[in-house]
Amino acid sequence: MLSLFRNRFRTMPGHFRSNVWDPVLIISQIVTLVCEFYCVFGLWIYLMDIIGKFDASRDQIFTQTDLDLLEDSGRVNVIAFLLNSLTSALALWFVVQKSKLCLDFSMTVHFFHFLCCWIYNGHIPQTLPWWIINIISVALMTVIGEFLCMRSEMKAIPVGMGPRTDL
Repeated sequence: MLSLFRNRFRTMPGHFRSNVWDPVLIISQIVTLVCEFYCVFGLWIYLMDIIGKFDASRDQIFTQTDLDLLEDSGRVNVIAFLLNSLTSALALWFVVQKSKLCLDFSMTVHFFHFLCCWIYNGHIPQTLPWWIINIISVALMTVIGEFLCMRSEMKAIPVGMGPRTDL
């Protein structure tokens, strides 16, 4: 039965590319992107704290009160969060490499961030700036990731074995 299921998803006749449903690949991509998200986010916050001479804490990653735009430290955290979405878009380009999957993976990464914030704080984030910043981050990560992946997907495929001529 399992081999029948695997063969069903291995090749799809009439399509240019074969679609292979590989749950191990998908889970490893998700784990890689979530690890990259938190490692690079921590690095951005650390660098911003050094520049702004603020005290570093784990709360900067997981609490909604540290994204207050009225304070200098809150603005620095927002900048770090938005810079993290740019570097996460680069990770989408390296790890996923398909433009049609960028939205799925960026939503998954931010969903895990939502769950971590919920567990860390003991309640669902309730402030409007937290939600707005996360929505902007998802949008930036998705659009830039799709742009980078599209550029890679649209590269010319060399056909001949002869000398290359640029037309």
